[in-house]
Amino acid sequence: MQFDTSNTPTIKRRLTTMIYEGVLLFGVVAIAGLLFSPIFQQRHALYLRHALQYWLFFVIGAYFIWFWIHSGQTLPMKTWRMRLVTLEGKSLSFKRALARYFLAWLWFLPGLAIAWALDAKAWTAVAIVLANVIAWALTARIHPSRQFLHDRIAGTKLITISKSK
Repeated sequence: MQFDTSNTPTIKRRLTTMIYEGVLLFGVVAIAGLLFSPIFQQRHALYLRHALQYWLFFVIGAYFIWFWIHSGQTLPMKTWRMRLVTLEGKSLSFKRALARYFLAWLWFLPGLAIAWALDAKAWTAVAIVLANVIAWALTARIHPSRQFLHDRIAGTKLITISKSK
């Protein structure tokens, strides 16, 4: 099977976009946390912490899924001229965007699970999660389409869009 990688963003460009995305998510998470605390009268960080974690998981998912199904682009993706589409080049459905969101957590969850299973502390836990992230990023290097593993499983791809005049 032939894969066209001519419009696939470079791995470096996609990872840079992810860093930018993290900066924006910091604000989204802060606002979501500020809404959660007074609504549920959370006066201590450990009080309702699991409910807060579920809430943030939902808010982050809503953020990504909404942008992916409406324009195929979050703000960082627009800045770096990338769009998320199906393998056929069409807009994502809610179901496919939801699947991609859950699959994208594989960047972190296996490493976190291994660190938890090994009872790793401090920098050891960080190193395990970082090794997981690096391994996941390398999945794009070994596949001819140059797409990350979660995109291949979800049936999506990131493409470069040309500069508008």
